[in-house]
Amino acid sequence: MTDVYTLGEPLGVVSSGRVRHESEARLDVCGPEFTLAIALARLGHRSAYLGKVGDDELGARVLTALKGEGVDVEDMRVSGGLRTGLVLRETRVGRAQRVTQYRAGSAGSRLTPGNVPIDRIAASKMLHVTGITAGLGRDALDAVRTAVSAAKNAGVMISFSVEYVPELWPSVREAEEVLGELACDSHLLFLRQDELDLVKPALTTEREVVVDRGAKGASVRADRMRYDVQGWQVPIVDTSGAGEAFAAGYISAALDGLIPQERLHRGALLSAAAVTSVSDWQGLPTRYELS
Repeated sequence: MTDVYTLGEPLGVVSSGRVRHESEARLDVCGPEFTLAIALARLGHRSAYLGKVGDDELGARVLTALKGEGVDVEDMRVSGGLRTGLVLRETRVGRAQRVTQYRAGSAGSRLTPGNVPIDRIAASKMLHVTGITAGLGRDALDAVRTAVSAAKNAGVMISFSVEYVPELWPSVREAEEVLGELACDSHLLFLRQDELDLVKPALTTEREVVVDRGAKGASVRADRMRYDVQGWQVPIVDTSGAGEAFAAGYISAALDGLIPQERLHRGALLSAAAVTSVSDWQGLPTRYELS
């Protein structure tokens, strides 16, 4: 049985300083669900990932990374004639990181309901989806809805990370409708402090709600109780990937049967590992390194 099944768009990522002046850059592969699947595999859980890549070198690199980390890629698809999406991250001292997305028409954005393996999701312990994949377009949203429906029909636990990216949505209102719908379908909900208003209908006592409070740490409301954890005081290299690393740590601890406070602790630990690395996922710990 798969512990966690997830689906999303894998991307290439180029990181640099201000591009108009820099002569060097770093190439990697990323994606929120990609990071989560690898993080869980490193911690000894059986994770499976569904996504599409182009028949190009970036796509080959995505598959190499996932296979090398022990993620189940049976459902991955290579789309001939399409390219793997790319994001450009520019870091400038004293300013927020600038992210430019080159993913319109990418292979990963062409995920469809027909790609979703109903039986495999039904045989998993948990399904994890994000608002980023839901925002890629109508077909990708329908694929997410199909996966969620399969999980609901089979009684599989659903985890949802809001991950609101304004550039992916035509309007805030449409984002609220879709993200609110998926949040209400979830049993376990991850979101940032500034995303609370987007999913108000889902903020009820019937689901476990984990809130990233930035520099203040994180909190969870579970079983009508609130628990808090402080963030680790570590040197920050790059905050990309911190959110899904946290979610992976929390989910890992939940799969291990740990209490909410311990789940928060493991989530904070993985988040700290992510922000101290230049990569979203390469610095994440193994099960052995947790002890």
